Amino acid sequence: MSSYYSRDHRPDLKQCVLDLITSQDGDIPLFVRVGDGNESDKAVFGKVLVEFKKQIKFDSIMVCDSALYGQENLQLIQHLKWITRVPMTIKKAKELVQNIEVEEVKDEDKEKRSDLNLESYTWKEEIVTYGGIKQTWLIVLSEKRQKSDLEKLEKQLSQEEKKSQKFLKEIQSEEFEHPQAARYKLKAINKKLRLLEIKEVELIETYSKKKEKIYKMISLIIKKDEEISRKTKEAGKFILATNLVEENKLEASEILITYKNQQSTERGFRFLKDPLFFTDSFFVEKPERMETMLFLMSLCLLIYNLGQRELINCLKRVKKGINNQVGKVTLRPTLRWIFQCFQGIHYVILNGVKQIVNLTEERRFILSLLPASCQRYYL
Repeated sequence: MSSYYSRDHRPDLKQCVLDLITSQDGDIPLFVRVGDGNESDKAVFGKVLVEFKKQIKFDSIMVCDSALYGQENLQLIQHLKWITRVPMTIKKAKELVQNIEVEEVKDEDKEKRSDLNLESYTWKEEIVTYGGIKQTWLIVLSEKRQKSDLEKLEKQLSQEEKKSQKFLKEIQSEEFEHPQAARYKLKAINKKLRLLEIKEVELIETYSKKKEKIYKMISLIIKKDEEISRKTKEAGKFILATNLVEENKLEASEILITYKNQQSTERGFRFLKDPLFFTDSFFVEKPERMETMLFLMSLCLLIYNLGQRELINCLKRVKKGINNQVGKVTLRPTLRWIFQCFQGIHYVILNGVKQIVNLTEERRFILSLLPASCQRYYL
């Protein structure tokens, strides 16, 4: 447990870190590791994957976020198969996003992408060597993300225009004792602006009411066209990298789909951090107790996701769904919703007769999908 930067914006609380690896099939947790609250993802991700591979022998592709992508980590996991996102702090990534145009989708490919739920994505492949590792980089443009990014850019520009007008009025009304003071103030103001700039037009020498020599600045607001253009070109784009090249090469659509399925880990974290399932705070100090607590929570996640996966597979086999929270039929209910569906069922003994109350047809159908060990509590 360590005091550090809090990912939940609670710097008053100590935190620990849980590393979690899940399967793409059903979000089943395969590996957990409790880490120090001060450790950096970039420093441990590569080591975690190597340790995982020592214990899990089946062929697999590791999918991670951009914290994995660094020269040291890539060297460490070069014998593994991996897909990750390239951080935009890398010079080569910035250049590609700025200069490469993604390919237009051919008519014959549109239907295929629609079937894969990728109709809003376009991409272009590049072979790149980084950290001594030959890789395929997939430069992806998401139409939805592009629209969102451009809306954010427009909003940021509007906010800066209001802010810069206030700064302009402030600096033009101020009296300075010497030119350097005026320019220092202007420099400090421009550090607060990203898309706009206040530019000096003229520095006028005049006299104050006390007949003292002063300087007043005349300035104007200009747009940083280069920065705005850069952000416009970057809107909606991201880069995925994989070392699966040549004989192990994946199709571009496979790379994108596999990366998008990384959300399974995020769903696992949402489960673990949900106070409706567990708790929102721990009151233990010893590392051993914290490790035990997180191990038990991870074990609960394993059981929960195994149950949810089995239920979904059964629904697919019988080709029949159940109503979700808004009354729509779904083949992918959450186990949490199933728990809620079974609220209000009572075991009653009336005149010596044992009865199960409120066991409706829908609830009986759900029970028929569950193992006999679950059914015996109700039937």
